Order: sequence, then C-alpha cells, then structure tokens
Amino acid sequence: MAERRHLISIDDLSDDQLRWIVQRGAEYSRGAVGADRPLSGRVVGVLFRRTSTRTRTAFSAGALRLGAGLVTYGPDDLQLNTGESVEDTGTVLSGMLDVLVARTAGPEAELRAYAAQKQMSVVNAMSAVEHPTQALADLTTIVRHFGRVEGVRVLYVGEGNNTASALTLALSRYPGTELHLRTPPGYGVGQRYLDQAAASARHSGARVEQRHDLSALPPVDVVYTTRWQTTGSTKPTPDWRTAFAPFQVDEALLAAVPDAVFMHDLPAHRGEEVTAAVLDGPASIAFTQAENKYHSARAVLEWCAADLPSGGAGL
Repeated sequence: MAERRHLISIDDLSDDQLRWIVQRGAEYSRGAVGADRPLSGRVVGVLFRRTSTRTRTAFSAGALRLGAGLVTYGPDDLQLNTGESVEDTGTVLSGMLDVLVARTAGPEAELRAYAAQKQMSVVNAMSAVEHPTQALADLTTIVRHFGRVEGVRVLYVGEGNNTASALTLALSRYPGTELHLRTPPGYGVGQRYLDQAAASARHSGARVEQRHDLSALPPVDVVYTTRWQTTGSTKPTPDWRTAFAPFQVDEALLAAVPDAVFMHDLPAHRGEEVTAAVLDGPASIAFTQAENKYHSARAVLEWCAADLPSGGAGL
C-alpha cells in the first residue's frame, strides 16, 4: 500500500515532487500515459462546501478514470453541521477512504486537522489562503504550451488571492522564471507567501516582484488574471471596485505584451477582470487551462495514493 501523502500547500511538496506532479499532468494531457488504473481498489471522497465546476469535476472524473471508487459530499451532508469536530470526522473518514479532496474556503488549519491521521491522504481543493491544485494545473498548462516551466515569465494582474498565493509559491521553485505581480493597493499577495517565494527564488534563480500599478510592463510570456470575487471571500471596503478597475486585462494591456498568451483560472466575468475580446481571443489558452485541471488532478491523485516507485514520485 502506498504511503499516504497530503497536498495542503505547495510547500508540502519537495522540488522533485512538484516537478513530478507537473510533468505527470503534462503526460496525461498529451495522452502519453497508458490505460492503467493505478487507483483500482482505492476510494476517493470529494467534499465541497463551496461551489465548483472545474476542480470538483476534475477530481471526480480523474478518480473514476484512475479506477477508484467515489463518494461525494455536499456542504450539508456530514455531521460537522451538528457539531462533530473536524478531527473526529477525519478519523472516521480515514477508516473508509484513501483520499479526501476538500474545498472548504476556510483556514488551512481545518485541512491540517483532517490530515491528522495516518491512513487517508488529504488534498486541498481550495482554502481561504491557498489553491495549490490550481497552481499545479497552471504549471501543467505552461509545460503543455511552452514545453517547459524554466525561464517562463508571467505577469499576474488582479487580486493577490488564494490562486495568486499558490502560483507565487510554485513558480518561484523553477530556475529563471519571473513572476510580476501587479495587484490593487491593499489587495496584494500576503507577506508570508512573498517571503517563502523569495527564499525559493534565492535557491532557484527565479524572480518575484509585486507592485500596485500597471506602468512599465516587462516583456512576458503569460498574462494571468482571476475573477475579482473569489469563491468564499469578501472585500473589506465597499468601494473596492474603484481600486480594481485599472487592473482589468483588456486589449490595450495585451497589446503592451504582444507575444504573451492569456490565462485565467475561470470562471470569468467578461467586462470585469477581463474583456470578452481577450478571453475569447486568439491569445487565450484559458479553456485549455481548464481542461488541464483534469489532467493535473489525475497526477495529484496518483501521487497521493498510487503504489508509485520511490524514484518516480521524488520521495
């Protein structure tokens, strides 16, 4: 039986493990992996307390395609709603499940509590502070498009939310990458993530910088944005749209970096964070990126619960 491995933060992965998952996702996306069912006999639980289209479908379909059984839970299905503790819930589920994929949109500590047992892997399908499986899908998309992550330059425009935090941690692990965060004042990526990325960048030779304006844009390979109203989050000021308005990705912004492709984690609100002309235009790879959630999810599930050789999993 495979060792149980958790993915609650990108920081839970070694460099080798991060690269293995990303490359495996790219292999799945190319159809380079056979029809093996490495999770045959396993059972995956999928708990979503917040709405989801891509992530829930990706992990559900991925589990089934890999041969696992599937148990799904909605926001009102567990005895958590009647006062049972997260720790007790995790202990009980661990006697029946091999993997729990959970979207809580709550604190990371809640997912750590689910993981406080030795039988069941826990995957963070989005917490309030980090969305690690999105970052893995993003890097899978970059590999699929450019053939590599190393040296790729990304301009991230918009709120420094859980997606941006995960991307900051992940991209800074790769040599020569650049991440230019352009976020509204008061809505940047948190210092914890910037500090960790800076530490990774000193080792990898990556570059991470955050500014709160869109002047003097550098040459980049990717422009990335997310919707302004992230699932499960609220804005502390009622006039936040005024601060966000200059950070819309429109045709003029894309024209300033003419060789870049456009990425978006979806769902998108055309006319808010991005114009329809950009999202639906020739530079957009956002819907390929969405498909890669499925390929990347299979790689995550395989890493968590399949009987992998230690060398292949970067252990």
